[in-house]
Amino acid sequence: MKKIIYILFAIVISVLSCKDDDNNPIVPQETFGTVVLDFKNTINNQGIELGTDSYTNQSNEEYTISELKYIISNIVLIKANGEEFVYPVDRSYFVINEEVVASQKISLADISAGEYTKIKFGFGVEAAKYPFESGTADFIPTAEENGMLWSWSAGYKFLKFEGKYTFGANVDQDFVIHVGSHGATLDNYQEIIVELPNTLTIAESSSPEVAINVDIAKVFDSTNTHSLDKASNVQVDPVNAPIIAKNISTMFNVTSVTN
Repeated sequence: MKKIIYILFAIVISVLSCKDDDNNPIVPQETFGTVVLDFKNTINNQGIELGTDSYTNQSNEEYTISELKYIISNIVLIKANGEEFVYPVDRSYFVINEEVVASQKISLADISAGEYTKIKFGFGVEAAKYPFESGTADFIPTAEENGMLWSWSAGYKFLKFEGKYTFGANVDQDFVIHVGSHGATLDNYQEIIVELPNTLTIAESSSPEVAINVDIAKVFDSTNTHSLDKASNVQVDPVNAPIIAKNISTMFNVTSVTN
């Protein structure tokens, strides 16, 4: 009799346990992965050679580049259904420096696993954090080291593009193009969305790479045309800086996704 009671007791416990599992299903643990964004600066689909190679813009001005740096920020990965993974803002400011190869690859860790079809990012620093609001404090030393701060501490240079140009009788003239935002009236921050040619798959054990082509020739020739002969020094410039900023927003496209 006792044996029967023990068997019945075990059955009851098993049934109750199953019901408890039904009421408290096991939730799969979220996994995270890494992705590398590789920014490749090009002109005519060729890599840039600082100080040596010359290029010609649509204004028939021949130019060489001595310095090329820009700020990428606020990176967001977007799924096909529109769901977004926002990379932590306080870690989402980077300087791409043509002279430093390592700076051109941005490695992003702790990305929520999934399949993504677009990437959104900023060019520069958004007005809400300009010049030095919370969220960019850790970035200030990097910006300062790369010369991406205005000398009078008014904020950030989003683009630092310098070199020499020749047009007609003007031979080897210096050009300086520094684009940023200034005060409350001149906001040159650009939000850019790029489509991926194939799905970016983030998984726990993989580290995919996204190659982003940056067509630097579009600084001069894109939505707008900018002639160095007309304005070779663009800094705090309410006319020419916004023209160049609009061109900058068209420079980026993804050429490959390697999962």
